[in-house]
Amino acid sequence: MPVLDREEFIEQAYFFHAFRERLADGLPSQEILARIGEELLSTTKLPLAVGFLHTESKVSGLMSPAMARIDHYFTAFQTHVVSQAETDLSRFAMDQALLVLEREADYKAKGPSLAGLFIYQFESLSRNRLGYTKGLAAMAQDPLYDEDWRDYILTLQTRLGDVDFADLIFVRSAYFVKERRRLKPDFEPKYPALFGEREGKIARANRGRDPMYLFSALQRQLGYPEVPRARRPDELEARIVLLELKVAQLENRIKLAENDISQDVDLNQVMVKPENTAGIPAGWTAKRAEP
Repeated sequence: MPVLDREEFIEQAYFFHAFRERLADGLPSQEILARIGEELLSTTKLPLAVGFLHTESKVSGLMSPAMARIDHYFTAFQTHVVSQAETDLSRFAMDQALLVLEREADYKAKGPSLAGLFIYQFESLSRNRLGYTKGLAAMAQDPLYDEDWRDYILTLQTRLGDVDFADLIFVRSAYFVKERRRLKPDFEPKYPALFGEREGKIARANRGRDPMYLFSALQRQLGYPEVPRARRPDELEARIVLLELKVAQLENRIKLAENDISQDVDLNQVMVKPENTAGIPAGWTAKRAEP
C-alpha cells in the first residue's frame, strides 16, 4: 500500500469528524455516506472510497468489510478499529472508533514521528481493549512504518505480558545506547534504535508502573496525540434508559395479562341471549299485579 498524500489525511480527518457528529444527531450511516462524498475534496481519492463504502454497506449494513476490500486506501488499522465497533455485543462504540481514527488522520496530516504514531495506535488498542494479536498485525501493515518498525511491532505479540512495556521501549531507544556506551564505548546494539533519547528517559522513569502513566507522560512531554477516552455514563441518561426499560416491561406484562383474560373468560356467561329480550320478561306482570 502506498503512503497517501497529506491532503488525503486532511480529508480523512474531516470525514471521520463529520461522520461522528451526524451519527450523534441520529442520522443513519447509509444516509451520511450517501451525502458526505459531495463535501470532500474532489482531487483526492476519498470521495471514490466513500462511494464504495456506501454501495457495499447497502448489502451488509457494515463498513469494515468494504474498507478491507479497498486496503490500498484504508489501512488495516483503520479497518480493525471500525470492525471492533461493528462487532456484536461490543462495548466499543462507533463514535469512539471514529474519534480514534479522526485524531490518527489529523496526526498523520501534520507529519508524524513514527514513535508517536506507534504509541498512539498501541494505546488505542490498550485503552479500548481492541485485541493485541489482530491489532498489532494491523498496525504493522501501516505503510508509514519501515521494515525495522514492522519487525518490532510483530515481536511485541510474543513479548507483551512477559516484559514490562516501558522496558520494551527503553531497550530500543537512543538513550539506552548512550547509557551502554558510557560503560562500554564500543557497544553496538543488536537492533537499531527506534525511539529517541527523550522517549527512552521517559520509559526508564516509568518502569514497573502502569503503562497509562507512560502514555500520559509522552503526551505531556513530547506532544504525542491523546487517545480519546470512553465517555463516562451520565446518571440522568442512565435513569431515563432504565425508566424506558421498565415501561417496556410493564407494557409486555399488560399485553400478556390481556391475552390471558381473553383466553380464560367465557363470554357466553355474560352475553345476553336474544330470547331473553323478546317480549315482557317472565314474572314482570305478576309483580306489577301485586297490591
